[in-house]
Amino acid sequence: MSELSQLSLAGRSTLGKAWALSKPYWSSEERWTARGLLAAVIGMALFLVFIDVQINSWYNNFYNALQKKAVDDFWSLIIWFSFLAAVYIAVSGYNRYLNLLLQIRWRRWLTDQYLGDWLQDRVHYRLEIKDYGTDNVDQRIQEDLKDFASLTLSLGLDLLSSVVTLVTFAHILWKLSGPITIPLGGHGITIDGYMMWVALIYAVIGSWLTQKVGAALTGLNFTQQRFEANFRYDLVRLRENAESIAAYGGENDEKRNLTARFLDVWNNFRQLMIYNKRLTWFVIGYRQIAIIFPIMVVAPRYFADKIEFGVIFQTSSAFGQVQGALSWFVTAYGEIAQWRATLNRLTSFHDAIEAAREEAQSGRGIQHTTSPQADLILDDTDILLPDGTLLLGHINARIKPGAHTLITGPSGIGKSTLFRVLSGIWPFGSGKVRVPADARLMFLPQRPYIPIGSLRDAVAYPMASQGFSDAAIVEALQACQLPALATRLDESDHWGQRLSIGEQQRLAFARALLNKPAWLFLDEATSALDEGMEKQLYTLIRERLHETTVVSIAHRSTVATYHTQRIALAPSGAGTTLSVQPI
Repeated sequence: MSELSQLSLAGRSTLGKAWALSKPYWSSEERWTARGLLAAVIGMALFLVFIDVQINSWYNNFYNALQKKAVDDFWSLIIWFSFLAAVYIAVSGYNRYLNLLLQIRWRRWLTDQYLGDWLQDRVHYRLEIKDYGTDNVDQRIQEDLKDFASLTLSLGLDLLSSVVTLVTFAHILWKLSGPITIPLGGHGITIDGYMMWVALIYAVIGSWLTQKVGAALTGLNFTQQRFEANFRYDLVRLRENAESIAAYGGENDEKRNLTARFLDVWNNFRQLMIYNKRLTWFVIGYRQIAIIFPIMVVAPRYFADKIEFGVIFQTSSAFGQVQGALSWFVTAYGEIAQWRATLNRLTSFHDAIEAAREEAQSGRGIQHTTSPQADLILDDTDILLPDGTLLLGHINARIKPGAHTLITGPSGIGKSTLFRVLSGIWPFGSGKVRVPADARLMFLPQRPYIPIGSLRDAVAYPMASQGFSDAAIVEALQACQLPALATRLDESDHWGQRLSIGEQQRLAFARALLNKPAWLFLDEATSALDEGMEKQLYTLIRERLHETTVVSIAHRSTVATYHTQRIALAPSGAGTTLSVQPI
């Protein structure tokens, strides 16, 4: 169980959820490297603020030199500025590099944690067969973890830099502003550091208006990511089923479906465009006014000969730094909205994983246990669909080692689901499945899963290919009538698309020869093969795997020849009638 899986996010605020998801990394096995990188990035950010202070002072000296036409001072200040600019550029580059390094390391750690939680206890399977309140898991892991790491660092470091800038330049702006007297009654009111108060009022009003203008962006960003993921999923699905679609001539129907998916993307994006346009108008206008506003405010003091020419630009620069720091919420609002949407999606994904794991570990549902007995036993098992509908009721069965068994029954009665129960992946129902201790079970479905990669790895799956010699893999392929593949072990490809269904089924039998399971379950595993090839493969299994008990589901009557007993399923009012018959 990962460190993240132990978190409880229920009832937490947005910042509370962000902290809960972030904290484990900073206390993980990578904590010292992570903290070191963060310290370096923060140190460089603070140093850049120091350079900004030096440049602010330079404004005063430079424009005063221009006013006085002091040529020597002018060139000295140009050289000083060039040095400051060079240092600023160099430090900014390294700061960005280390920031990205910290991002990718954090993302790698988060990805490892979420992959572990998703794959543990077969949570990935539960999330596919039952709705736990999350969708598009691939996007949660690939995109949202990336965005969470990058946006959290970006926003956090920008906020820290803004706070330091505010503290530093507020002092400078206060001294440069001086007092101002506002006539009121017969005496007037004197305000010290008035430019500082102007900047504060300007930023507060701007932040309030920004929230009003862009409040809808968080929800729209959340929805946009979901629609984008749905569209991408359907595109991938089309690629994976290209041959079937082409054979059916279903391109027009697929285009209609994809167009409908993209219409969701289009409509939501149009809403995003409208709100982003309004927010952009406001933010750009806010920034443009901030350029000239401080000059307008300080100009009366210059015209009254109370300050020098350079002070105008120094004050303007300091006002811009203070106003920019105070306006962090305004300028970062778009990223904040995206970050909140990402955080909400990760929270729902985390909650879904925990809900699925809790069900898996709760003891509810069908119990899959080991037994000292050699038999495979179904003990008063009710098998339900995810919605609670009874599929198979009161199943009691015992299969002894060596009793090769054919399971038959009408289509839709639940034969394949019964296999899922035996494998331990189907949780919905009650009763017990007892499996012999240390017995290895292997399931060959009608369409085998073939991972993308080398052919050697595809044949050895789910074991590592290093566990088998090339000679053993080649011999298994040849025995299963795949001699053309025997010379292609090092080729990497999408073998599930390159091989025909018949070739895939033969490859699955080669896997069984290599893995030598104690129990081999064949679910229509020869449906794409002719009777001659089917006979060769069943005979091969019986001859090579003497210790393996074969349990099959098949509609073809000829398969019965290779079994010693039949379990016939039939519906009845009380559940399901099960009878065992010798063959």
